[in-house]
Amino acid sequence: MDNEVMQQVLIFTTLLIPIVTAVVQVVKNTVTLPNNVLPIVSLVVGLGIGSVAFPFTEMDIVLRLWAGAFAGLGGTGLYEVFNNRIGTTK
Repeated sequence: MDNEVMQQVLIFTTLLIPIVTAVVQVVKNTVTLPNNVLPIVSLVVGLGIGSVAFPFTEMDIVLRLWAGAFAGLGGTGLYEVFNNRIGTTK
């Protein structure tokens, strides 16, 4: 993969992280979920936002999905995927 392409993905990821984090925070405050599924919710939200962001970038869908996945995992913190989290949101 070209360095320029990876730079575009990382820049797009940086733009998506605050959006994904905000959407996940809204989900946390409106729906009661176990804390251990929040990283998965964040990943799915990131993938969704990355896939529908085609008007804002000319990147291929695969690259947008990668950026969305990175943003989703970065939004909650990748370490939480491996943590045993007990409790619920809200």
